[in-house]
Amino acid sequence: MTSVAHQLQQTLTRLEEARTRAGRPPGAVALLAVSKTFPAEAVREAHAAGQCAFGENYVQEALDKIAALADLRAQLQWHLIGPLQSNKTRPVAAAFDWIHTVDRLKIAQRLAEQRPDGLPPLQLCLQVNISGEDSKSGVAPQDVAALACAVAALPADRVRLRGLMSIPEPVEGLAAQREPHRRGREGLAHGQQRDAVHGPAGALACQADAAADRVEIADNARHNEPSLTRRPWKSPNCWPSRSRTRPPTSICLRASRR
Repeated sequence: MTSVAHQLQQTLTRLEEARTRAGRPPGAVALLAVSKTFPAEAVREAHAAGQCAFGENYVQEALDKIAALADLRAQLQWHLIGPLQSNKTRPVAAAFDWIHTVDRLKIAQRLAEQRPDGLPPLQLCLQVNISGEDSKSGVAPQDVAALACAVAALPADRVRLRGLMSIPEPVEGLAAQREPHRRGREGLAHGQQRDAVHGPAGALACQADAAADRVEIADNARHNEPSLTRRPWKSPNCWPSRSRTRPPTSICLRASRR
């Protein structure tokens, strides 16, 4: 077994153990492998070991990697988890499957306009600055409901609102880790009442409410893992704003180089 395959199997085993401890049903947790700074061949190796979803931070690096792995395109799912500038939306709209960092309507509109014909809808997550940190991008929690309504109104054959992405300020203790998600859920509920936004805001509010459960899974999965680099918990995507079903959870774990 290769090093990548071995680390992937170890991660999946820990993830499954954490899922069981958290009381989540089988299939409720998914792994998004963060492949930024790793070469295309490492992604190919991980795919051969069974991993299909990969997250990239830097647009040009990702585009080069996607091109190098064009023979696997139908089998891979590419997620942009880094910042997206408006002047780079066209190639991103054509190359990616998921965008996790939509923080303003202009970006979503450009992605919808530039998504090529014949491709499935681009899956979008709203990036929320859940802790209000000056160093982080993202829409303020109190503005999420209005943005969700506007994005959900874009052509559904081009883009589809799927959920929230947030990186709370790192803190110790499960209760403190849950607190930003509680505030986010309250902000969405307030926005829903204020703007009478019942569809997108309601679904996203329920997702924020469920995020506390994911914090516990992520926290369990990240402890004592020598082959992984610990990183702040990232609230995931994966809940269709029009769906009534409970979403799977994506946990980002980045393999460390030795």
